[in-house]
Amino acid sequence: MKQLAEFLPIALFFIVYQFKGETIELGSWTHTLDGIFSATAVLMAATGAQVAVSFAISRRLEKRQLWLLLAVLVFGGATLFFRNQMFIQWKPTIFNWVLALAFGASQFIGDKNLMQRTLGSQLQLPGVVWTKLNLIWTTNFAVVGALNLYVAYYYSEETWVSYKLYSAIGFTIVLTLLTALLISPHLREDEDEQSDEQLPQK
Repeated sequence: MKQLAEFLPIALFFIVYQFKGETIELGSWTHTLDGIFSATAVLMAATGAQVAVSFAISRRLEKRQLWLLLAVLVFGGATLFFRNQMFIQWKPTIFNWVLALAFGASQFIGDKNLMQRTLGSQLQLPGVVWTKLNLIWTTNFAVVGALNLYVAYYYSEETWVSYKLYSAIGFTIVLTLLTALLISPHLREDEDEQSDEQLPQK
């Protein structure tokens, strides 16, 4: 449910962009949607609302959520102020590369990497598995950031907008599957150990 909620601002960005040139009329007020700029304004508002609702429900915010909100507001604001879409097109790259740097550096700082610090209270995994998980997530963020720039510079704006939506869904699914495949054998081991502990002693 949480992952679905995080896709909503991107989906609204995509939808609003599709109505480029359409005019909205509310009484005497009219506004013509101007493509990526209107879509960026909606993305900013929707991201802010999504983070606010998340906080209202859980009474806490993850650092990643705060970093996402900051990135959207800064790069989105620059896009609208300078009327230059390259700011919002760079946002996914900067956002993901900062995460890649944070996850990668955490492997060499302290006793636990960022994956273990994030999920260690919920999962008991061998150190080598935490290292592999951290590497997978680091690689994902680095690749997503690089591909975003490639599409932004070598394809049309319309293609990039579509790519932003579908790649977000696709990479999240792949990352989730890889994570599940890596930790599932160890979850079964924990269940077997718990079952053995519950057996009556003879």
